[in-house]
Amino acid sequence: MQIDGFWDDLERAQKAVREKKTLENTVGEYEGCVQQLEDLKTCIEMAEEAQDDELGEEARSDFSALSEKVEDLHLRTLLKEEYDHNNAIVTLHSGAGGVEAQDWAQMLMRMYLRWADQKGYKVTMMDVQNDTEAGIKSAEFLVEGENAYGYLRSERGVHRLVRISPFNAQAKRQTSFASVDITPELDDSVTVDINPEDLRIDTYRSSGAGGQHVNKTDSAVRITHLPTGIVVSCQNERSQHQNKDFAMKVLYAKLYALAKQQHMDKISDLKGNFSQIAWGSQIRSYVFQPYTLVKDHRTGEETSNVQAVMDGRLDNFINAYLSGKKKGGDDILE
Repeated sequence: MQIDGFWDDLERAQKAVREKKTLENTVGEYEGCVQQLEDLKTCIEMAEEAQDDELGEEARSDFSALSEKVEDLHLRTLLKEEYDHNNAIVTLHSGAGGVEAQDWAQMLMRMYLRWADQKGYKVTMMDVQNDTEAGIKSAEFLVEGENAYGYLRSERGVHRLVRISPFNAQAKRQTSFASVDITPELDDSVTVDINPEDLRIDTYRSSGAGGQHVNKTDSAVRITHLPTGIVVSCQNERSQHQNKDFAMKVLYAKLYALAKQQHMDKISDLKGNFSQIAWGSQIRSYVFQPYTLVKDHRTGEETSNVQAVMDGRLDNFINAYLSGKKKGGDDILE
């Protein structure tokens, strides 16, 4: 018991150190912004006195960079939920519509991977279910980095695509849907009790890269939580044991998040099919034809630059959601 208490104390101490470091970094960045603002004021005054256009252009450039830095710092102060600073588990599912919906799910996966790369986050692919013709049926990956969950939780929901389908021989406009689920990765301090009898564990041959060993053995693992219908898979690791451990970690996170969402004290109280986000009103629409527009229906944020969004430029939408205000001043967050 004393040993268990020691490790609990150690984990709490390590968490406190991480939080202290995060706060110190935030304060340091704030002080840096204040100093840059003072420097910028001096630069503007010098440019006006000397009538120096080149110095004035430099001041405008510095102001733009400082504005972005201040906005980013402000957004981080809005990340106040319990797991906002954690890594994020991203799960994608294509909706009804066959190849067109599967292609849309793959486009969304690429969008999030590019966003993560621009943020300097590490991405670990856990499972991808490819279609034989095109696109993906589902995908799951881990995004590692400070505040990854805090930013990405704004993406949870149904995403709608409107375009002239390249898979339609008659070149008709088509609407497709895909769901995005975001779950925080839990650390070892969070314990989740799951009845082993509630789990069905299946193994299958990995379909991804990984060498001859992975491709010739049933190393991939799929775990189904029978009471809720939640399914998690992992085929990224080289051994069946590693894939099972990773899949269980994801299942813990999903069940814990679901229990909190349903206001239940125990995992065993969860019943019903929660295998994916319920189809309903979409959170965002992406229109490729006859005009170009991406619009978030919760905040009113929109842009006509569809290509930039699909290349991972999501910060405007994330910022609008975290700010908690819909255009017109209505609060969108609980």
